[in-house]
Amino acid sequence: MSRIANQPVELPSGVEVTLNGQQINVKGGKGVLAHDIHQSVEVTQADNVLTFAARSKDKQANALAGTTRALVNNMVTGVSQGFERKMELVGVGYRAQAKGQILDLTLGLSHPVNYAIPQGITIETPSQTEILVRGVDKQLVGQVCAEIRAWRPPEPYKGKGIRFAGEHIVRKEAKKK
Repeated sequence: MSRIANQPVELPSGVEVTLNGQQINVKGGKGVLAHDIHQSVEVTQADNVLTFAARSKDKQANALAGTTRALVNNMVTGVSQGFERKMELVGVGYRAQAKGQILDLTLGLSHPVNYAIPQGITIETPSQTEILVRGVDKQLVGQVCAEIRAWRPPEPYKGKGIRFAGEHIVRKEAKKK
């Protein structure tokens, strides 16, 4: 039995959940999110608590119940508090600047990189070497960070590149003569 699915999701004040068959909609102060629930997972709502259970006793249904509980919990957290990831640019001449719905990156390439910010995500640049990605959808925030990082992942010799704040890069020793 999934231990994650056994834990109920408590709804904070200001968050509304509507169940329409196998569709769940979560509405809060920061936005609205929707998710389609698999047929083998049963969701019940009592007062301000959501509970998840597998409809059958097979292994996949238990796994899906735990996964669905985690996804819905992330949706509730997203619409009430939101998600935020901080990234750092390390390297001479590496800089970022947010201009409306475009993130302008200078990463030592022969051309500047213009990243189109998807809808539902806000990107701020407090300084030229910091990027702050915010949104209500945890998966979308992580995907945007991965796409930005893919332009210049940190390299192991000098440590240059785009990294997450607080990330430790394992450095390699340079070639010896």
